[in-house]
Amino acid sequence: MEIFGRQPVLSRNSKSYIKLGWVRSVRDAEPLDTEESIRRYVRCQIFCLLGSTLFTDKSTAYAHAKYLPLLRDFERIHTYSWGSACLAHLYRALCRASRYDTKEMDGPLNLLFVWAWERMPCISPVPRHILPPAEIPVAMRWSHAERSTAWLEKTVVTFRVDIDYMQEVTIYGFNEC
Repeated sequence: MEIFGRQPVLSRNSKSYIKLGWVRSVRDAEPLDTEESIRRYVRCQIFCLLGSTLFTDKSTAYAHAKYLPLLRDFERIHTYSWGSACLAHLYRALCRASRYDTKEMDGPLNLLFVWAWERMPCISPVPRHILPPAEIPVAMRWSHAERSTAWLEKTVVTFRVDIDYMQEVTIYGFNEC
């Protein structure tokens, strides 16, 4: 109630998950005419970002309620180490995915893909010369670029050879051999 201004719609299976569709509808219904309504709007947006991009799980429709206390103190949100937490969540997901009996993987895979495509062009679905200019946000470059189907012809062996014989990896603007 404190975060959204109304009682959230919870998952039928687990009372710890909040329906992201409901959060989006609350966000879109905010009038944005008072300071508090703007804060509710931003809290909804951040909660959707946490549940659908940064700390994702196999459910695409729900986000865990454990993130709600992080949104209470608006003045401290910017001091949290979101990047470290997201990276730890990704490492945990990669660890779980490496088990022999795992059939699916969760976690912030979109962020992992963008990171890999930026630093290892040989595995990217879009050739570098086709990408839009670097002035726009990195992930947006990949989401709006025209896809190539050339990578569909590659096999695991081809990808391994491409990665093994890569000339350089670009990390934060620096080239490392």
